[in-house]
Amino acid sequence: MDEEYDVIVLGTGLKECILSGLLSVDGLKVLHMDRNDYYGGESTSLNLIQLWKRFKGNDKPPEHLGSSKEYNVDMVPKFMMANGALVRVLIHTSVTKYLNFKAVDGSFVYNKGKIYKVPATDVEALKSTLMGLFEKRRARKFFIYVQDYAEDDPKSHEGLDLHKVTTKEVISKYGLEDNTIDFIGHALALHRDDSYLDDPAIDTIKRMKLYSDSLARFQGGSPYIYPLYGLGELPQGFARLSAVYGGTYMLNKPECKVEFDADGKAYGVTSEGETAKCKKVVCDPSYLPDKGKYIAFVSTEAETDQPEMELKPGIDLLGPVDETFFDIYDRYEPTNNHEHDNCFISTSYDATTHFESTVQDVISMYRKITGKEPDLTVDLSAASAAAEDA
Repeated sequence: MDEEYDVIVLGTGLKECILSGLLSVDGLKVLHMDRNDYYGGESTSLNLIQLWKRFKGNDKPPEHLGSSKEYNVDMVPKFMMANGALVRVLIHTSVTKYLNFKAVDGSFVYNKGKIYKVPATDVEALKSTLMGLFEKRRARKFFIYVQDYAEDDPKSHEGLDLHKVTTKEVISKYGLEDNTIDFIGHALALHRDDSYLDDPAIDTIKRMKLYSDSLARFQGGSPYIYPLYGLGELPQGFARLSAVYGGTYMLNKPECKVEFDADGKAYGVTSEGETAKCKKVVCDPSYLPDKGKYIAFVSTEAETDQPEMELKPGIDLLGPVDETFFDIYDRYEPTNNHEHDNCFISTSYDATTHFESTVQDVISMYRKITGKEPDLTVDLSAASAAAEDA
């Protein structure tokens, strides 16, 4: 502990482990600490005994559920876009060699009491029972426009400057119905609210292309892939990367108090009476709660004072279950100025179903910590091979 480091990272959540790995690869001396005795932080995967300890207060799950080690229950359930930013980071850092992946079977929407597969291409639009015959044709034309659109090819723009026209204006050109617009915006472009309709259309088109490209990458039934043994494998993979490049890990370290000098700048972390000194501190919100902003969320953002009831329609679709666990996660965003205190704090995980916003936060933090852009230019064919092997 009584050493000096370039960066001390507190918490072994996915964001912190990605940053620890990237910074170690850059040649920085990194100390990574966690108050828990396991990796993953909020994004950990729990076995059955750990799950019962956390939610039931004991370590004795019912015997009929089987062996504890056969379970890996994710605390922040998310998928990875097969052609997304996290896959690029995994390939760039070679963390893929520590992991196996499985393509997720399908992506669906619930509408008027029925479940429908999300159409993402012109061919799927024609087959979808989500739309009537004429709406299918209109949607098909829109999907063809999105698939053919190339930012550097004016011929594909059809006279529209997507950096200026809104999403609503582009969609209105194709005369799509409200239900179609709804699943395009939320099931394909993965927007969390309807404000995107008044924003420049370029973001929505790029999001739709990411969905479509991810769907095509592994020829699966959805654009998503998933670590074979749970999301807890991701932070552990980046922790291995950090260790390979000289990063030091210390789990089960109580308190982990960040020390500040007279100017309010972090200079070290104290645990069990010892202080490790550093130039910069990276942490999740739980280590510096007075520098974070509080937002409550569930697996979808709560809209009423009865979030459990909001989840009921989805839970009812599951059929018989042995146990149901309900939890509300606190969501924090840093309010400090890292230039003043040398503390780089990640935001909490949001309610999205994928890791795109997670990796964008990591890239932003990396940029602030190092003052440079990460090089994520990779050959994605390697990702295809990795998924096929899995």
